[in-house]
Formats: sequence, C-alpha cells, structure tokens
Amino acid sequence: MTQPLLPFFTRMLDHSLRMLGLFLLVSAGHAADWPAWRGPTGQGISKEKALPLKWGGKDRLNIRWQTLLPGQRDKAKQDQNQSSPIVSRGRVFLTASYWPAGIDQKAFPEHHVVCFRARDGEQLWDTRIEHGPWSRAEDLRGGYTVPTPASDGERVYVFFGSSVLAALDFEGKMRWRKEITPYKFDVAIGASPVLYKDTLILQCDETAKSSSLLAFDRKTGEVKWEKKRPKVNFTHSTPVLADVKGKTQLLVAASNALQGVDPDTGDVLWSCAAHGDTVSPVLGAGLVYLDSGRGGSGVAVDPTGSGEVTRTHRKWQLKTVPEGFSSPVIVGDYLYRLSNPETLRCWKMADGAEVFTERLLGVATAPSPFTTPDGRIYFASAGKSYVVKAGPKLEILAVNDLGDGSQASPAVADGCIFLKGRRNLYCIDEPRP
Repeated sequence: MTQPLLPFFTRMLDHSLRMLGLFLLVSAGHAADWPAWRGPTGQGISKEKALPLKWGGKDRLNIRWQTLLPGQRDKAKQDQNQSSPIVSRGRVFLTASYWPAGIDQKAFPEHHVVCFRARDGEQLWDTRIEHGPWSRAEDLRGGYTVPTPASDGERVYVFFGSSVLAALDFEGKMRWRKEITPYKFDVAIGASPVLYKDTLILQCDETAKSSSLLAFDRKTGEVKWEKKRPKVNFTHSTPVLADVKGKTQLLVAASNALQGVDPDTGDVLWSCAAHGDTVSPVLGAGLVYLDSGRGGSGVAVDPTGSGEVTRTHRKWQLKTVPEGFSSPVIVGDYLYRLSNPETLRCWKMADGAEVFTERLLGVATAPSPFTTPDGRIYFASAGKSYVVKAGPKLEILAVNDLGDGSQASPAVADGCIFLKGRRNLYCIDEPRP
C-alpha cells in the first residue's frame, strides 16, 4: 500500500467502526423496546433482569422522574384513558383524550398523541388527532382511549374510540389517518393495533353481521386485506402473534371463540368454543389459554389443530374464573391470573389443577402483569403494586403504592418501568453507578 493511500483507508476503517458501533447501539435499543400492548410478544414477557423491586414512599424511592399527563395542567375533563404507554428508541409514547374547560362531554373530546424522552421525561411533542365518526356521548363507560399504541421504530400507530386510526412519525407529524367504518362496536373500541411484517392488523369484531379483521399497509394506511367474521361476535381483546411449530399464528379471541388465524391472510386455521372479551390470549407450555375477563369459564387449547377443534384439542376447562379485566401470564408450568376481589390465582398449565388462590389486598385488577427472566411477576400500576416470585407458592417480594391508580398496564425498557397513572407518567429506575 502506498503512503498516500494510508490516510484514506484509515479514515474508511474509522468510519466503518463508527457505523458498526451505531448499528449495535440501535440494535440494542430496539431489543430493549416495549413497542406495543404487553410488550414485544404481546404476552407481558420482559427480558430485563434486576428491575427495581421497590418504589415510591415519602422519600420517592427509585422514581427517576414523573411528569403530568396531557390536559392535567388545565381544568380539563379527562376521558378514562385506559391505554398504556409504549417505548421505542428511547421515547415513550402514549395517547390521551380530554374535554377542555367549558366543553360539554356530549361533544367529542380532543385526541392527543404525546411523546416523552425516556431518560428524563421531557415532553418532545403533543399532536392532536382529529376525531373519527363514532360519538360515545350517550355511553361513556368504555371511553375514547382504550387501545394502546404500537411502533415499528419509524412510526407510531394509534387507534381511538371515535373509530379513527392514524400513523405519526417520530417527530409527531401525521403520515396518514383512516376512519374505520362501520363502527357499531360494543360499548367501546378496546383492541389495540398489532404490527406484522408490513401490515397493521386491527380486530374489528362488532356484531355477527359486521365483524372483521383488517390489515392496513403500515406506510400508506391503505387496506391490504379484509376478512369478514360472520360466525363471531364482539370483543375488546387484542390479538397476539405467537410461534406455533415454527409458523406464526395470530391468536384471536371473540365473545364465542378462540381462534388461530393466518396473519398473512386473515384465514382461520382453527377455532375452539370459548368466551373471550377483554382478555388477550397467552401461549405457554404448548397451550393457549383464554377466559373472558367478565367472569365465566376459561379454556386451554392445543394450537396445532385445524378446523373446529373444540372436541379434539381443548385440553382442559375452568368452570369459573371471576371477573378481572387484566390479561394473564404464564411462567414455566404455571398460569397466573389476577381477578376480583383483589385475588391472584395460579393453575398448572398441564391440566388446569389449582395451585393456589391468595389475596393481594389493594391491587388493581385491570392492569396486566409482566414477567422477568429472574423469576419475578410484576403486578404493577401507578396505584398499589405487588412484585411476587414465580412458583407454586405465593412469595411476595415487594408492595408499592404511588397513589395514582389507573387501568393502564406498565411498559418496560432499558432497566426502567414506566407507569401511567390518572395524573402522571412515572419512570421507575434504580440509581446506577
């Protein structure tokens, strides 16, 4: 190599190493994201270890930051705002709806998408989305802001209860907006959007005459496919993508069925009689579990069948699972389910045998828990939270209370727990050296 070329190749090597470092940093950032409802798997499974056990109290233990939610600084009337935060590329995204001072609740509330910097809670932007066509003025039980956003690292996708779907870039600029019709949903829109390949999938189960699965092109918002669902009824459940023998299935719950669906086409692969409503399915120990969340039976199904599998692949059934809007988690051989009244139940996944039933006094039964690789289950919210050790006996590791309870579920990213209360968003993080 001649001497004049040496500086050139040195610069190229330096550039390549810097680009490799950037790639690894970005890759690591994406790996730590919590990009949708219940995280990367949709089943409340975190890869984070040694998360904080305790937080709050008079000394504000392990509260890295907290910030007011949209509309809290003004005398606005708040929607129920059950949606949960997500985290992508060092940013926290959430949705909120509220009626500004002087605006009657018979009018549409303002719909907002808000972005915060994860490391310090600074609000980066607040974008208002024009409401859709469906007014809930006569029935506000479910509210306008149940669905949790989803992000692919380039855009954030939001769905509001006025039946409007939108995509925004990471600077808060709206890229597309779509109104979903017809919109004869039961009480409220509850299903969150699910990202799969280049599509955004919505479960729009309304009535037996108008239920459907819709897949939108995530870049343009155009409908790529629609699959009518004339044999199912309403649901507020969010579908879950799961690997079944090396192939991806969309696990879909409806008020009268649990189904495995091909996410590329919307075709039903298998269907089992079941009662689903507010709860997302979970897969573990080779079985899919579902109950309705409204009280009633629960079922465990082998997802490897085809066609109608109620008689052939339903492995066990629970006659009564009390009401509880949260979704369950599976850790190893055990299923954990929080329900009313403030009770944690555990069953064996192998046969549905009850392992224990224990009270967790004061715990909220709407937020959904998450698990960690070091054997912890976090029943966490901005209200009273419990951290327990996974296993066949209840072992409580910590009890915490921020006094700001809501129905939102937690998000977990980069060693932090993000909790959305009624008034504030909190970042829980232990001090690091």
